[in-house]
Amino acid sequence: MHILRPQFRIDEERALAFAGARGFGVIVAADDRGPRASHVPFVIDRRDDGVIVQIHLTAKNPLVELADGKRRFLLIVAGDDAYISNDWYASPDNVSTWLYEAVHLSGVAQLRERDANRGHGDALLAVSEARLPKQPWDLTQMEPGKRESMLSMIRVIDIVVDDIEGQSKLNQHKSDADHVAVATRLARAEETASRRLAHKMRALRPTLGYEENE
Repeated sequence: MHILRPQFRIDEERALAFAGARGFGVIVAADDRGPRASHVPFVIDRRDDGVIVQIHLTAKNPLVELADGKRRFLLIVAGDDAYISNDWYASPDNVSTWLYEAVHLSGVAQLRERDANRGHGDALLAVSEARLPKQPWDLTQMEPGKRESMLSMIRVIDIVVDDIEGQSKLNQHKSDADHVAVATRLARAEETASRRLAHKMRALRPTLGYEENE
């Protein structure tokens, strides 16, 4: 990840927390034909000796055979983004841009044995179901034959993370007046993502004069 400005960088702990809260991203690896990618849910396992990102893919996914214990995989975790028009700023002569948040986690990928499938499924469901305001659903509630058939169709991959990069581009380098002007526009947008970014921008400079009805 190219960090555009030092003030946009997310430290490693915040980057891991951001990725864990999202729980979904794009996994990328390359073979002789070039890059291959899949959209995947994942869980993060924090261990004393490091960080493991665990994903699963269907057994026929071309990425499975690339998880050979030598090849590096990249997980891209994107957050909210929003287009910023140049005439939204309070000061003249700005440039239209995009605000966004994203984290990249990368490391060597290792294919797990099939007996890891159930444990991975339980862990992924526990994290995902905890985000919902309801009684958690788990694999014990599935008909056993169907459950085992489903689990047999996936392969679990551990990515031993050795590089953590994060970027939160929220106009931290702009003046207070420009910061308030852009946050105001985003807060009034119809898109939920824009409003969430506005909330984060206001949290960065909470003492500025934002309008109460935003």
